[in-house]
Amino acid sequence: MNYSKTRNTIFSEQARVFEHNAQAGNQYVMRLRAPLTASHAKPGSFIHMQCNPELLMRRPMSIMRADKNTGWIEILYKVHGDGTMRLAKRKVNDIVDILGPIGVPFKLGGYRKFPLLIGGGVGIPPMIFLAEHILKTAPAVHPLVIMGSEIPFPFKARPSKIMVSGMPEGVIAAMPLLDDWGIPSRLASLQGFAGCFEGYVTGLARQWLDSLKPDLNNEVEIFTCGPTAMLEAVSQLAHEYTLPCQVSMEEYMACAVGGCAGCTVRVETDDGPAMKRVCVDGPVFDAASVFPPR
Repeated sequence: MNYSKTRNTIFSEQARVFEHNAQAGNQYVMRLRAPLTASHAKPGSFIHMQCNPELLMRRPMSIMRADKNTGWIEILYKVHGDGTMRLAKRKVNDIVDILGPIGVPFKLGGYRKFPLLIGGGVGIPPMIFLAEHILKTAPAVHPLVIMGSEIPFPFKARPSKIMVSGMPEGVIAAMPLLDDWGIPSRLASLQGFAGCFEGYVTGLARQWLDSLKPDLNNEVEIFTCGPTAMLEAVSQLAHEYTLPCQVSMEEYMACAVGGCAGCTVRVETDDGPAMKRVCVDGPVFDAASVFPPR
């Protein structure tokens, strides 16, 4: 394996595909051997990958899981253009050029007792990574993961073995991986999927928050990743309940290492509004700085 160190924290690696599985909804989970990226990845990190040697433009992909001991990372992606269509054709043992890990992660400690992790669509992977990190580093913390999708979920949902108070009757569908870890999860969709909440993730989150005793609200914080409209709605929900919230932004980007400034977003700072690069100043930001309370 050839790799070189760049920018002290971002590495260039020739990653080898050793698992590549198709999921429902034209989605794929790819596991790559990338030991440098795996050893430095944190929840919220992403990679910038070359989907095909014939395509110069790379694609940013959130890291869903990473194992520094065995040197692999895992990504989830949906085919929606030429690049990801070509990526879907990559086979086991193919080499994929990647840069990673990139970006400011979610907070890595000091969690409140009941973190609420909300992922929508391709924003689900960072929530899985964060949930696993909390499980391994903060055993006294009890996260709840809520996921939403308007296409089939990229896993076969099953009735959860974990009871969650405050959930509407019949909302029992969960992600098997999280359930096996002992982390409760619930799913939301407008597509009528069995066992899912019929509505938006914010609607399900609101019902759970309303079920908590008032003093328990002070022990909740929110982490979220997904489409911009969903992030704004989650941010407003956090403001309504006076809860801290971190958002991971999704933006198209060209270089992903801070050079082109093509992925900037307006962020409120102590010195006034500023344009920040999602790739290296983010992708994780304080929710209120990107979506000021209305």
